[in-house]
Amino acid sequence: MSKTGQQGFDVLNGEIPRHLAIIMDGNGRWAQKRGLPRTLGHKQGVEAVREAVKAARDIGIEYLTLYSFSSENWNRPEAEITELFGLLRMFIRRDLADLHKNNVCVRIIGREKGVPEDILLLLDEAQNLTRDNTAQTLVIAFNYGSRDEITDAVKRIATDVSSGKLSVEDITDKTISNAMDTANIPDPDLLIRTSGEIRLSNFLLWQIAYSELVFLECLWPDFSKSDLEDAIKTYQGRIRKFGGLVMETGS
Repeated sequence: MSKTGQQGFDVLNGEIPRHLAIIMDGNGRWAQKRGLPRTLGHKQGVEAVREAVKAARDIGIEYLTLYSFSSENWNRPEAEITELFGLLRMFIRRDLADLHKNNVCVRIIGREKGVPEDILLLLDEAQNLTRDNTAQTLVIAFNYGSRDEITDAVKRIATDVSSGKLSVEDITDKTISNAMDTANIPDPDLLIRTSGEIRLSNFLLWQIAYSELVFLECLWPDFSKSDLEDAIKTYQGRIRKFGGLVMETGS
Protein backbone atom coordinates (compact mmCIF):
# COMPACT_ATOMS: atom_id res chain seq x y z
CA MET A 1 0.00 0.00 0.00
CA SER A 2 1.37 3.40 -0.93
CA LYS A 3 1.39 6.21 1.59
CA THR A 4 2.27 9.89 1.45
CA GLY A 5 3.76 11.94 4.32
CA GLN A 6 2.47 15.30 5.49
CA GLN A 7 4.82 17.20 3.17
CA GLY A 8 3.92 15.16 0.10
CA PHE A 9 6.76 12.61 0.19
CA ASP A 10 5.59 9.62 -1.86
CA VAL A 11 6.88 6.50 -0.14
CA LEU A 12 6.42 4.41 -3.27
CA ASN A 13 4.86 0.97 -2.90
CA GLY A 14 5.43 0.21 0.76
CA GLU A 15 4.62 1.35 4.25
CA ILE A 16 6.88 3.72 6.10
CA PRO A 17 8.62 2.29 9.18
CA ARG A 18 6.62 2.82 12.33
CA HIS A 19 9.80 3.02 14.42
CA LEU A 20 13.09 4.41 13.12
CA ALA A 21 16.32 4.21 15.13
CA ILE A 22 19.45 6.14 14.18
CA ILE A 23 23.10 5.81 15.18
CA MET A 24 24.28 9.37 14.57
CA ASP A 25 27.94 8.94 13.65
CA GLY A 26 30.53 11.17 12.04
CA ASN A 27 30.50 14.52 13.86
CA GLY A 28 34.22 14.44 14.57
CA ARG A 29 35.19 13.39 11.05
CA TRP A 30 32.92 16.08 9.61
CA ALA A 31 34.86 18.70 11.55
CA GLN A 32 38.25 17.14 10.81
CA LYS A 33 37.59 17.21 7.05
CA ARG A 34 37.05 20.97 7.34
CA GLY A 35 39.96 21.65 9.67
CA LEU A 36 37.59 22.54 12.49
CA PRO A 37 37.51 21.52 16.18
CA ARG A 38 35.45 18.42 16.98
CA THR A 39 33.18 20.59 19.11
CA LEU A 40 31.95 22.38 15.98
CA GLY A 41 31.14 19.00 14.45
CA HIS A 42 28.97 18.19 17.46
CA LYS A 43 27.23 21.57 17.19
CA GLN A 44 26.44 20.93 13.55
CA GLY A 45 25.26 17.48 14.56
CA VAL A 46 22.65 19.07 16.84
CA GLU A 47 21.29 20.99 13.85
CA ALA A 48 21.04 17.67 11.99
CA VAL A 49 19.09 16.25 14.94
CA ARG A 50 16.63 19.10 14.71
CA GLU A 51 16.12 18.54 10.98
CA ALA A 52 15.86 14.75 11.37
CA VAL A 53 13.15 15.02 14.05
CA LYS A 54 11.13 17.36 11.85
CA ALA A 55 11.63 15.24 8.72
CA ALA A 56 10.57 12.05 10.52
CA ARG A 57 7.50 13.81 11.88
CA ASP A 58 6.59 15.19 8.44
CA ILE A 59 6.92 11.74 6.86
CA GLY A 60 4.74 10.18 9.55
CA ILE A 61 7.20 8.07 11.56
CA GLU A 62 5.60 7.41 14.94
CA TYR A 63 8.73 6.54 16.95
CA LEU A 64 12.22 7.97 16.45
CA THR A 65 15.08 6.75 18.64
CA LEU A 66 18.39 8.66 18.56
CA TYR A 67 21.66 7.34 20.01
CA SER A 68 22.88 10.59 21.55
CA PHE A 69 25.43 9.51 24.19
CA SER A 70 26.59 5.96 24.76
CA SER A 71 27.90 4.46 27.98
CA GLU A 72 31.25 4.10 26.19
CA ASN A 73 31.40 7.83 25.40
CA TRP A 74 32.68 8.43 28.94
CA ASN A 75 36.07 7.32 27.57
CA ARG A 76 36.32 10.47 25.45
CA PRO A 77 38.31 13.53 26.59
CA GLU A 78 36.68 15.38 29.47
CA ALA A 79 36.44 18.60 27.46
CA GLU A 80 34.50 16.83 24.70
CA ILE A 81 32.12 15.23 27.21
CA THR A 82 31.50 18.64 28.75
CA GLU A 83 30.74 20.03 25.30
CA LEU A 84 28.29 17.20 24.54
CA PHE A 85 26.46 17.81 27.82
CA GLY A 86 26.29 21.51 27.03
CA LEU A 87 24.78 20.80 23.63
CA LEU A 88 22.14 18.55 25.21
CA ARG A 89 21.25 21.34 27.63
CA MET A 90 20.95 23.76 24.71
CA PHE A 91 18.82 21.37 22.66
CA ILE A 92 16.33 20.78 25.47
CA ARG A 93 16.10 24.43 26.51
CA ARG A 94 15.73 25.65 22.94
CA ASP A 95 13.61 22.90 21.40
CA LEU A 96 11.44 21.50 24.18
CA ALA A 97 8.69 24.09 23.73
CA ASP A 98 8.60 23.42 19.98
CA LEU A 99 8.48 19.65 20.51
CA HIS A 100 5.62 20.08 22.96
CA LYS A 101 3.80 22.42 20.56
CA ASN A 102 4.07 19.76 17.85
CA ASN A 103 2.58 17.10 20.16
CA VAL A 104 5.86 15.14 20.47
CA CYS A 105 6.34 12.88 23.49
CA VAL A 106 9.95 12.77 24.74
CA ARG A 107 11.21 9.59 26.39
CA ILE A 108 14.70 8.97 27.78
CA ILE A 109 16.40 5.58 27.98
CA GLY A 110 19.75 4.82 29.63
CA ARG A 111 21.31 4.87 33.08
CA GLU A 112 21.23 7.94 35.33
CA LYS A 113 24.50 7.11 37.13
CA GLY A 114 27.20 9.67 36.46
CA VAL A 115 24.93 12.14 34.65
CA PRO A 116 25.06 15.69 36.08
CA GLU A 117 22.08 16.52 38.28
CA ASP A 118 21.00 19.54 36.22
CA ILE A 119 20.82 17.39 33.08
CA LEU A 120 18.74 14.75 34.88
CA LEU A 121 16.35 17.52 35.93
CA LEU A 122 16.10 18.79 32.34
CA LEU A 123 15.45 15.28 31.04
CA ASP A 124 12.75 14.75 33.66
CA GLU A 125 11.20 18.08 32.73
CA ALA A 126 11.11 17.08 29.05
CA GLN A 127 9.43 13.76 29.84
CA ASN A 128 6.93 15.18 32.32
CA LEU A 129 5.91 18.07 30.08
CA THR A 130 5.35 15.91 27.01
CA ARG A 131 4.21 12.59 28.46
CA ASP A 132 0.63 12.91 27.17
CA ASN A 133 1.58 13.96 23.62
CA THR A 134 0.58 11.57 20.86
CA ALA A 135 1.80 12.73 17.43
CA GLN A 136 5.27 11.19 17.73
CA THR A 137 7.53 9.67 20.38
CA LEU A 138 11.13 10.89 20.40
CA VAL A 139 13.29 8.44 22.31
CA ILE A 140 16.68 9.81 23.36
CA ALA A 141 19.21 7.13 24.26
CA PHE A 142 21.45 9.00 26.72
CA ASN A 143 24.19 7.35 28.77
CA TYR A 144 22.86 4.22 27.10
CA GLY A 145 24.46 0.87 26.35
CA SER A 146 22.51 -2.17 25.26
CA ARG A 147 24.50 -4.61 27.38
CA ASP A 148 23.86 -2.42 30.43
CA GLU A 149 20.15 -2.37 29.56
CA ILE A 150 19.99 -6.15 29.18
CA THR A 151 21.94 -6.64 32.43
CA ASP A 152 19.53 -4.36 34.30
CA ALA A 153 16.55 -6.18 32.78
CA VAL A 154 17.93 -9.55 33.94
CA LYS A 155 18.37 -8.15 37.45
CA ARG A 156 14.75 -6.91 37.51
CA ILE A 157 13.48 -10.31 36.41
CA ALA A 158 15.73 -12.15 38.88
CA THR A 159 14.41 -9.93 41.69
CA ASP A 160 10.82 -10.77 40.73
CA VAL A 161 11.66 -14.49 40.69
CA SER A 162 13.43 -14.24 44.04
CA SER A 163 10.47 -12.45 45.62
CA GLY A 164 7.97 -14.95 44.21
CA LYS A 165 6.26 -12.46 41.89
CA LEU A 166 7.37 -14.48 38.87
CA SER A 167 8.24 -18.11 38.23
CA VAL A 168 11.10 -19.18 35.99
CA GLU A 169 8.68 -21.12 33.80
CA ASP A 170 6.69 -17.96 33.08
CA ILE A 171 9.65 -16.02 31.66
CA THR A 172 9.17 -15.33 27.94
CA ASP A 173 10.66 -12.98 25.39
CA LYS A 174 7.80 -10.60 26.24
CA THR A 175 8.85 -10.70 29.89
CA ILE A 176 12.32 -9.59 28.87
CA SER A 177 11.02 -6.89 26.51
CA ASN A 178 8.83 -5.50 29.29
CA ALA A 179 11.86 -5.29 31.61
CA MET A 180 13.82 -3.21 29.09
CA ASP A 181 14.08 0.59 29.08
CA THR A 182 12.01 0.48 25.89
CA ALA A 183 9.01 -1.27 27.45
CA ASN A 184 5.80 -0.44 25.56
CA ILE A 185 7.74 0.91 22.58
CA PRO A 186 7.55 -1.22 19.41
CA ASP A 187 10.83 -2.64 18.15
CA PRO A 188 12.51 -0.59 15.41
CA ASP A 189 11.51 -1.47 11.86
CA LEU A 190 14.53 0.34 10.43
CA LEU A 191 17.92 1.24 11.86
CA ILE A 192 20.12 3.78 10.09
CA ARG A 193 23.81 4.41 10.80
CA THR A 194 25.64 7.27 9.17
CA SER A 195 29.38 7.76 8.39
CA GLY A 196 29.96 4.50 6.51
CA GLU A 197 30.71 2.43 9.61
CA ILE A 198 29.07 -0.99 9.55
CA ARG A 199 28.55 -1.98 13.17
CA LEU A 200 25.91 -1.63 15.88
CA SER A 201 28.04 -0.18 18.70
CA ASN A 202 26.03 -1.68 21.57
CA PHE A 203 22.75 -0.09 20.47
CA LEU A 204 19.33 -1.74 20.97
CA LEU A 205 20.79 -5.25 20.53
CA TRP A 206 17.67 -6.97 21.88
CA GLN A 207 15.21 -4.74 20.04
CA ILE A 208 16.70 -4.89 16.53
CA ALA A 209 16.54 -8.68 16.17
CA TYR A 210 14.36 -8.28 13.05
CA SER A 211 15.05 -4.68 12.09
CA GLU A 212 16.22 -3.73 8.63
CA LEU A 213 19.67 -2.11 8.72
CA VAL A 214 20.76 0.66 6.35
CA PHE A 215 24.30 2.06 6.49
CA LEU A 216 24.85 5.45 4.88
CA GLU A 217 28.14 7.00 3.77
CA CYS A 218 27.14 10.55 4.73
CA LEU A 219 28.48 11.97 7.98
CA TRP A 220 25.81 12.83 10.53
CA PRO A 221 26.03 16.66 10.24
CA ASP A 222 25.29 16.26 6.51
CA PHE A 223 22.26 14.00 7.06
CA SER A 224 19.25 15.45 5.26
CA LYS A 225 15.62 14.68 4.60
CA SER A 226 16.59 13.27 1.21
CA ASP A 227 18.97 10.83 2.94
CA LEU A 228 16.11 9.74 5.17
CA GLU A 229 13.81 9.29 2.19
CA ASP A 230 16.46 7.23 0.36
CA ALA A 231 16.90 4.99 3.41
CA ILE A 232 13.14 4.45 3.61
CA LYS A 233 13.03 3.54 -0.07
CA THR A 234 15.80 1.01 0.57
CA TYR A 235 13.78 -0.35 3.49
CA GLN A 236 10.72 -0.70 1.28
CA GLY A 237 12.75 -2.75 -1.18
CA ARG A 238 13.47 -5.36 1.47
CA ILE A 239 11.31 -8.43 2.17
CA ARG A 240 10.78 -8.76 5.92
CA LYS A 241 10.37 -12.45 6.78
CA PHE A 242 10.83 -12.37 10.58
CA GLY A 243 12.49 -15.78 10.45
CA GLY A 244 9.79 -17.32 8.24
CA LEU A 245 9.37 -17.84 4.52
CA VAL A 246 7.72 -15.67 1.92
CA MET A 247 5.68 -17.92 -0.34
CA GLU A 248 5.48 -16.87 -3.95
CA THR A 249 2.17 -17.24 -5.73
CA GLY A 250 1.41 -17.78 -9.38
CA SER A 251 3.45 -19.63 -11.98
